[in-house]
Amino acid sequence: MPTSQMAAAANRVTITDEEVIGRVRAGEDALFEILMRRHNRRVYRVARAILGSDTEAEDVMQEAYVRAYTHLDQFESRAKFSTWLTRIAVHEALARARRSERFESLDGVDLEIEVRPGLVSTPRSPEEQLFGRQLQDLLEAAIDALPLAYRLVFVMREIEELSTSETAEALGVTEEVIKTRLHRARGMLQRDLYSRVGSTAPSVFKFHLSRCDRVVHAVMERIA
Repeated sequence: MPTSQMAAAANRVTITDEEVIGRVRAGEDALFEILMRRHNRRVYRVARAILGSDTEAEDVMQEAYVRAYTHLDQFESRAKFSTWLTRIAVHEALARARRSERFESLDGVDLEIEVRPGLVSTPRSPEEQLFGRQLQDLLEAAIDALPLAYRLVFVMREIEELSTSETAEALGVTEEVIKTRLHRARGMLQRDLYSRVGSTAPSVFKFHLSRCDRVVHAVMERIA
């Protein structure tokens, strides 16, 4: 069985990140593919939230994985590997944004955002469902328009569904800061738009299989 198929198969079983890391440290470098395929979507979404570009997000993914692989001996199991990896991706994406002079401070601006009352959710008719894709596109555009500090928290909490504590640890801020930024991000997006899109939020910024394969192959060639 080819290595990629073996990694994909191993990813479906209950082998933990820590077990994979231990085996990679012991010399089974090919198993690093399991970690990439397991966490690709999160790393992509975080990088894209910062850079706003699919292509640049892929580049950052590769750099983040190579950096994680070369510093794997520095990972301490007291934290989740996914959180440690997310922090690396955030730093790589911010560094790229600084180099291209598109950097926004993660501190954000302390603005008071007017929050409109939410609309009452009602069942969607077949006609309304036809507009689902358009509404999803509108939500993605609205997320992209958020200031970086709020956009990143919204993507991590509402789209990638990280917990408040995981998000705070990954970004190096307090949980209270995460809660505040998430609340303000929701206000900026307008509650009526958010409530209409509702359950489709986890599907935005899709990480397609072709992108997953492209990133995995590129990284495995670099660390071979």
